[in-house]
Amino acid sequence: MFAVILAIFMRSLQLGSYENMIENSVRFYTGHIQIHKKGYWDDKVIDNSMGLDSNLLNSLHQIEGVTDVVPRVESFVLSAYGTKTRGSLIMGIDPNAEHGLTGLKDKLIEGEYLSLDDKAVLISEGLAKYLGMTIGDTLVLLGQGYHGSSAAAIYPIKGIVKFPVKIQNDQSVFLPVKQAQWLFDAADLLTSISIMVDQVDRVDGVRQTIKYQVDMETLEVMDWKELTPELLQAIEIDNLSSKFMLYILYLVIGFGMLGTFMMMTAERQYEFGVMISIGMSRLKMQIVIALEMLMMTFLALFIGISLTLPGLIHLHHNPIKLTGDMAVAAENKGVEALLRFSLDPELFLNQAWAIFFMAFLLGFYPIRSIQKLKPVKAMRGE
Repeated sequence: MFAVILAIFMRSLQLGSYENMIENSVRFYTGHIQIHKKGYWDDKVIDNSMGLDSNLLNSLHQIEGVTDVVPRVESFVLSAYGTKTRGSLIMGIDPNAEHGLTGLKDKLIEGEYLSLDDKAVLISEGLAKYLGMTIGDTLVLLGQGYHGSSAAAIYPIKGIVKFPVKIQNDQSVFLPVKQAQWLFDAADLLTSISIMVDQVDRVDGVRQTIKYQVDMETLEVMDWKELTPELLQAIEIDNLSSKFMLYILYLVIGFGMLGTFMMMTAERQYEFGVMISIGMSRLKMQIVIALEMLMMTFLALFIGISLTLPGLIHLHHNPIKLTGDMAVAAENKGVEALLRFSLDPELFLNQAWAIFFMAFLLGFYPIRSIQKLKPVKAMRGE
């Protein structure tokens, strides 16, 4: 029972951390799937923009599993206020759609949220502190527009947002997509369309459906694994080391189970000898012992999972917030400073199968002992 509890908690934390990493990546920037012009992902400049197709946007919303479709105009500009400047990522957004993807409105700490017709911007907390700006101040933006045109404008600060990831919190500027198109002289153009899917395991199917709806000669459709290959590699490497630690735990569990079976067999030698002497067949006795081991294993799994599940449900919905140096280290890696726990059904099934498999293998010891048992010697205690 304790082995089951340890194994489930350990694996739940591991899978929860992977889910947190994926969620951070797709929710804070890329989405599960992204559509953009061929070549844009290798060279993210405003010149590699694509035409805004309202019919495509509508058809994407109709695909089963798609929850959010987020059009964007992205580029880099120089933000300035007074004598201070800083390079910034500027994102032209549909405020309502962007909130569906990133929860941007919930990150507002001062001022008001954008509307689609506003001529104002939101800036991140770190950038506001660095430039010394507050609500109502005027931000100067300087950059290069579409096909070499100049991009220069001034906008009042309507709101300040705070992100848990430091790099995002230090350099982000948001304005309505129409204003971004005007700023970069990119009328009716988008740099990308980000798409969210209700379940990660449905991403591949949705991606294939989208490919039939877009011109694949000029556009490309990438999922989160292609958009963030370093994240996928980090998860795979960490998963290998985590599985190694889990196998060590299973080894310890296995020796504990073997000790239990050996003790159960050794203490009942007299009983076995008597039963065989009065005519009970060895096969029936082996079946009885096998059923006992099966019942012990089942009870251990049932009690272990029953005791673990309430705690995991609570921790899944109320993740542990990291503080101090651990929080700083997590945020520097671009991950929200939380310890999440997974509730993936496979988590429980895998532990159940692993314990049952070990019980099956180790169960051969008492069964073989009964097969080789000498009734007279057993009753004498020899």
